[in-house]
Amino acid sequence: MGKADQTHIRMRIVIDRPVLGVPYSLQAKDGGPLDPKRSLAGEPLVFDFVVRISPGPKFLGDQVRREGPTRRFVYVRVGEAAGDPASPWSRRMKIDIHDVERDLLDRASIGGVLVITVCGTARDGTPACATVPALSRVVAAR
Repeated sequence: MGKADQTHIRMRIVIDRPVLGVPYSLQAKDGGPLDPKRSLAGEPLVFDFVVRISPGPKFLGDQVRREGPTRRFVYVRVGEAAGDPASPWSRRMKIDIHDVERDLLDRASIGGVLVITVCGTARDGTPACATVPALSRVVAAR
């Protein structure tokens, strides 16, 4: 499998209802925070990045993490883990991408953006963490 067999798609993770003032960031290739953002008025936070998909599908890219032979996901770091040493929270949200429907991947590969929206606040009012289910998965225009 070479790079010629790979398709690049744009992905966007939207953190809906983030905890106010708490930083959220993607996890960089080196494991640190990437592009930390805070919601000051309750607005959603948006993170854009590119993934490569090879036949299978197999997901590859700087933000793609793996667990076992098939599970692929993206980490969103929260609080101290997102670069705020004063935060009382140090968490990561795990957002699965290995189970995105083939139809959505195909549509994103021809000019769209695969948008995965998750809730940034847990039931107890603190930042969400661990595996966070998608509220929605859609393909939007660039």
